[in-house]
Amino acid sequence: MACGGLHPVSQALRLDSIVEQTASRYREMTKCVVLGRGFNYATAHEWSLKLKELTYVLAAPYSSADFLHGPVALMDRGFPVLAVVPGGAVLPELLPVLKELVLSRDLDLLVISDHPEALGLAKAQLAIPEGAPEWLSPFVAIGPAQLFCHHLAALKGLDVEHPRGLEKVTKTW
Repeated sequence: MACGGLHPVSQALRLDSIVEQTASRYREMTKCVVLGRGFNYATAHEWSLKLKELTYVLAAPYSSADFLHGPVALMDRGFPVLAVVPGGAVLPELLPVLKELVLSRDLDLLVISDHPEALGLAKAQLAIPEGAPEWLSPFVAIGPAQLFCHHLAALKGLDVEHPRGLEKVTKTW
C-alpha cells in the first residue's frame, strides 16, 4: 500500500519536526487523558504507556465511550486531552464527543488524525496520511504518538534511553 509514493507509516514518521514543535507546547504537562476508539483504543493505551515511561506524565487511556461515563467529570478548562481519531467506522462516534469536550469544557485537545474535521477541532494537530484502511490506522498513528513522547521527554530534560525504573528485560514471578 503506497500513498504519494511512500508507505503511510513512512509518511507519518516524516512528521518528526512538526511533532517536535507540537511537543514543545506540552512541555509543562503533568497529566492528561488519551482517547481512542475501535482499533485505536489500543493506540490510546500505547500512547499513554509511553507518556508514563518516558515523560513521567500521568496519562490515563480511555475509550471515548467510557470517558463520557465518569472520567469527564475530572476535566477542567485547559486540561490536555490527546486523541487518536482516524477516518473510518468510529469517526461519526468520536467527532461529537470531541466537539462537546471543546465547546463545553474548553479542553486543550491534541488530535492525531487523517480527517480534516477532527483536526480542525484541536488546538494542536498531527495530520497522518490518508488512505490507510481503518484496521491499519494504529500502525500509522502510533509513530507520531511515540515521537511526541520522545520529543516531550527530551524537552523536559529526561534521558529517553534510560527511563527511571525500567529495565530491558521484565522479570515475572
